[in-house]
Amino acid sequence: MALAVLAGAAAVWAFSGVKLVADASALGRVESQPFAGSLVSVRARSASGRAIPLVVSHGRLTPRAQVASGEQISLSVVVRRPGWESWALGAERHETLTVETPVAKVVNRWVVAHGTRAEVRFDTPVNRISVTDAAVSGRTVTLPAKTPAGSVNLASAARPWEKLGAPVRVTWFPQSERPVALVSPGPNTSANPLTPIRLTFSVPISRALGDQRPTLVPAVSGHWTTADDHTLLFAPSGAGAPFDSEVAVHFPSPFVVADPTGTDAHVATSLRLKIAPASFLRLQQLLAQEGYLPLDWTPAHADVPRTMRSELAAAVYPPRGQFHWAYSQTPHELEALWKAGEPNEITRGAVMMFEDEHHLAVDGIAGPRVWREMLADAAAGKRRTAGYSYVYVHRDVPQLMTLWHNGSIVLTSPGNTGVPAAPTALGTWPVFEHIPVGRMSGANPDGSHYNDPGIRWISYFHGGEALHAFNRASFGTPQSLGCVELPLDAAAKVWPYTPIGTLVTIEN
Repeated sequence: MALAVLAGAAAVWAFSGVKLVADASALGRVESQPFAGSLVSVRARSASGRAIPLVVSHGRLTPRAQVASGEQISLSVVVRRPGWESWALGAERHETLTVETPVAKVVNRWVVAHGTRAEVRFDTPVNRISVTDAAVSGRTVTLPAKTPAGSVNLASAARPWEKLGAPVRVTWFPQSERPVALVSPGPNTSANPLTPIRLTFSVPISRALGDQRPTLVPAVSGHWTTADDHTLLFAPSGAGAPFDSEVAVHFPSPFVVADPTGTDAHVATSLRLKIAPASFLRLQQLLAQEGYLPLDWTPAHADVPRTMRSELAAAVYPPRGQFHWAYSQTPHELEALWKAGEPNEITRGAVMMFEDEHHLAVDGIAGPRVWREMLADAAAGKRRTAGYSYVYVHRDVPQLMTLWHNGSIVLTSPGNTGVPAAPTALGTWPVFEHIPVGRMSGANPDGSHYNDPGIRWISYFHGGEALHAFNRASFGTPQSLGCVELPLDAAAKVWPYTPIGTLVTIEN
């Protein structure tokens, strides 16, 4: 009799079990034996303790809302045993299980396209992906390859109740007997001087290049790094390549070279990349911000960050903004010279002043060295504080010279311009030579020569024409050989205000 009772108890124990097990389609599954009892509660929590609502159907536990792929989730169930067995086994049974939601991983990130299709393989069946018009079939996803080559960020979910996972970049290449190198920026586009050069190969870098690396001609400061085993990246440093130039990238062996979409694919041992020219508008913006113009410039939005990379990018694609005159009382002669975004004498004079102050050759042309120094000043937040001067001379009698500085007239003085046989030319020019004392020589209208040493306070602005002191009995009438002659005290006062780049206007 005792043996029969024990045998019955053993049978109840054996057929009253409850287990939480993994499931191929759900978060988990509850397996119940015939005498298990009734399911009281089912709970799921994330690793952070967040409750996850569940749907229970045929023992399968599925989230009501989508959860992340690769997320750890703890499942727990409580089963109430029947009264006739609870006295022996306890009123409730608790089971727990920790699962990790599945992650569909791309097996082949670099794909050879077949016509208009590129097949991407995963390590587990996929439920859906982020790319529209793609066909999903088990572990294979077929992308519509609308261009011969291309890249796409592909996010996937292995289950219907999962969110799309982190995107993975997949690149496809045209079929070729040789390795294919997709180049960014493309050979027919232009980039700013610090734009990285990205080479994405259809085969691993070790197979494409061995231990060699491409070379740049002319040399550009920077270094090559491997972004992954198919992608090589050149990051320029410093100021990068010069504006409006070409850089040749030489390969150690021939490749099929194309832009990122596979356009213009051809076999080559090198390629040429174009560096964009700097914007003339941005030149004016920087000259204004750095105190070389009689205008200020205000950006429409946030100003360019003070880094060389940001300044170089802005030099190619200037930000929007507004110029406005820095002084309320600006001579109309000076205002008439200004043109935003176009060459003009105000800008040329400002460049010459910048060149002189930075000990560069003074030619009024914003070449590579000017840009390098100007961008460095912008990144450092440097600004010229000496103010802005302008000289204008009326050729009508009585002839007058006016010196204007920072919104005010500093000096008006009679002066002498050229005689009818050697008139002072009308127009506006920047001062190109600035010397306290020098010798002036040349030819008189009758063909004889003059040679005058010890001329004081000279500012040359147009050929041999200059502002300078000269000893005359009177001033205010044409008496010179083209220069603007001033009394000694007036010339001495004007000279400090007329450094290289200062504009001088001769008008009637």
